[in-house]
Amino acid sequence: MRHQSLETFIETQAHILAKGPVALILAEDPVELAGTVSHHIGAGFRQVLLLCPAIIPLDPTLEQTVHRIDHDVHAEGAMVRAVNLLIVAAPETWLYYCFNGEYLFHPFCETRNVRELIAFHVEERRDAFLSYVIDLYAGDLGRFPNAVAPADAMLDRSGYYALGRPDAANHNHPKERQLDFFGGLRWRFEEHVPENRRKIDRIALFRALPDLRLREDFTFNFEEYNTYACPWHNNITTAIMSFRTAKALRTNPGSRGDIPTFRWHNSVPFQWQSQQLMDLGLMEPGQWF
Repeated sequence: MRHQSLETFIETQAHILAKGPVALILAEDPVELAGTVSHHIGAGFRQVLLLCPAIIPLDPTLEQTVHRIDHDVHAEGAMVRAVNLLIVAAPETWLYYCFNGEYLFHPFCETRNVRELIAFHVEERRDAFLSYVIDLYAGDLGRFPNAVAPADAMLDRSGYYALGRPDAANHNHPKERQLDFFGGLRWRFEEHVPENRRKIDRIALFRALPDLRLREDFTFNFEEYNTYACPWHNNITTAIMSFRTAKALRTNPGSRGDIPTFRWHNSVPFQWQSQQLMDLGLMEPGQWF
């Protein structure tokens, strides 16, 4: 179904958001759009909302399975604004957001869907998941100059680290159970990435609540939402496998000439399996076995 704007969709279709989980995909361009949509439909989301410019084509079969919403995706804060509008429109609904060329993975996702994942998390009295955005990139930029190639995808097996998140309201002491995570292409090519865009953590799957708001750094105004674990034990984390940074570095004239390849000694092929991500420490099953 096609909608002229997000506001129009909310005005006429808000009732379908009452039962989630709902996936919101913001398409900045047509690259790997069909693959992104198909992946999240297969993950078990009950509704998929696709925000994209009207001129972007989409396979007619896929267009019948999503709510396509015309949206100015390149406006400042377009994603944050869209998420916050949905939070207001769908309180208590579980929401997820990502960009085209990104794919949500969770522990055991080959045999358990996202609804089962959320059900277990709710039993642990958790309302949000920490996601690590893990960079994917084509192994052969000669064949895939924009670095997007699902069949030739590679990732970094190491080079990830975390720093304490300073609390400006408490003399910059570290916040409890919160860390800033770094690594991947944003770390290896940091001279081409603005400092405020280098973190790879994102709270991307969460339960909407009254007065909850997403901030520009992809954290929330409810501090418990930004924690990686509860006070008692480790919780499940998820991974968003993303071509977005690689694509940006290869299409931006300021960085393209400096990057003949993304491969280095710690590059490994991505197997498109959750076990690989858990083995590399890029995803945490917590108490879910």
